Amino acid sequence: MPRFHCAASLTPGQSLALPSGPARHVQVLRLQPGARITLFNGEGGEFEALIEHMGRSDVDVLIQAHLAVEREAQRQVHLAVGMPANERMDWLVEKATELGAASIQPLVAERGVLKLKGERAARKQSHWQGIAIAACEQCGRNRVPLVHEPLDLAQWLDALLAAPLADRAIAERWMLSLDPRAQRLPRATQDAGAITLLSGPEGGLSPAEEAAARAAGFLPVTLGARVLRAETAPLAALARWAE
Repeated sequence: MPRFHCAASLTPGQSLALPSGPARHVQVLRLQPGARITLFNGEGGEFEALIEHMGRSDVDVLIQAHLAVEREAQRQVHLAVGMPANERMDWLVEKATELGAASIQPLVAERGVLKLKGERAARKQSHWQGIAIAACEQCGRNRVPLVHEPLDLAQWLDALLAAPLADRAIAERWMLSLDPRAQRLPRATQDAGAITLLSGPEGGLSPAEEAAARAAGFLPVTLGARVLRAETAPLAALARWAE
């Protein structure tokens, strides 16, 4: 059954004109009145819906049963990544969403190629959020990960240090590192606390950035002897925690 994200309040028995985005997708698929679709708004679960009317650009549906279905990972993993250049960040956001990332924080790092600020950063954030929505439609997730506004790595770490001590003690913080002394990345346990994973850009984190991350509570971990690309390494880590 086709799945669409609908950023609206959804209630069984409600007749609803679909927003322009999902309406356009329904039109592209040439669905007709009487066809059934699945809608989700990111607030939990999904809704069966029946297409009642198809106009030239508008689509009306009847919201039917709510299904309390969740397909989230057992642990929340918040991914913070030094942004790789070109389309690689697009690909990373898509695959991280499929693998269950709870949120994605793009970071401007010292050795990173991609530098974003101001209006350009806002446009990219909106673009990446759209990629995350489309990935949820495809993979079956009913909760869309938030793609945050790009931040300088130092600024992001300062914000973490400003958090209450109790919050810092509860959270697990891991940093992918090339340091041969780093421990092997552990598998996720059944604990309820969230995990934050920090991964560097193409050139990796600088020694100063790694030191700042350690000061903010991040422990260095490795994925093994092979050096993975900036867009591959965080996905390999997420795959270990995707169940």
